[in-house]
Amino acid sequence: MTMEKTVNRKRTRHRLANFADLVVRMVRYNMKIIFAQRFGWFVLVALLVFLLIAGITVYDGSPVETPFIYGALILPGILLLFYPTVFGIQNDEDARVLEILFGIPNYRYKVWMVRLAMIYVILYVILVLFAEIASIGLFRINIFEVSWQLMYPMYFTGMLAFMLSTLIRNGTGTAVVMVVLGVGLFLLGETVDRTFWNIFHNPYALPRRMNEVVWHTITVKNRIFLVTGGTLFLLTGLLNLQKRE
Repeated sequence: MTMEKTVNRKRTRHRLANFADLVVRMVRYNMKIIFAQRFGWFVLVALLVFLLIAGITVYDGSPVETPFIYGALILPGILLLFYPTVFGIQNDEDARVLEILFGIPNYRYKVWMVRLAMIYVILYVILVLFAEIASIGLFRINIFEVSWQLMYPMYFTGMLAFMLSTLIRNGTGTAVVMVVLGVGLFLLGETVDRTFWNIFHNPYALPRRMNEVVWHTITVKNRIFLVTGGTLFLLTGLLNLQKRE
């Protein structure tokens, strides 16, 4: 019995080791496809943008508190999210694995759901690190809460980019459309600033003469809107992936 238990334990360990090795290889492979071996550069650029925004604000003598840090992290987050969601389909084609992926049953679920999950997990970890830098150097914040709140607009914009990439089927074209949409949303920012329709709603920036309960209600509605809209974009994009042409 003792010998049998020992053999079973070794088999279990061997299976777990093989499974862990398979997961690591899958993550590495998908990382190469998702970021096209440019991941480090995107992290560096996003960090430089964040430090630039923070430096300009500190130099001007503007108050640096939680609302500012939240707003300053939105652009770096979008930069990290932009490339893998906009150019993901094109990267598959450039790597000549698109037809292979189409041969996998339920390709849209098995491949891209895993990739999108990886993208957002990595994004959250990086946002936590950036928030920690801000918390140490600028203003003490709850880094996990702020990073989690940032994931709502990141989810909405990332899924929108993913859906558009499945419709346009060209990374450059999708990038142009996303930039135009971004400019349009920026111009409309003042109009929808105090409503739950604001995609980049800042839950920490309580407007003057507004009740905190009302602002909290707007924030909750905004988060529901972003999650619902992002999920609809995700489902539409997954359905579009079935069109092999």
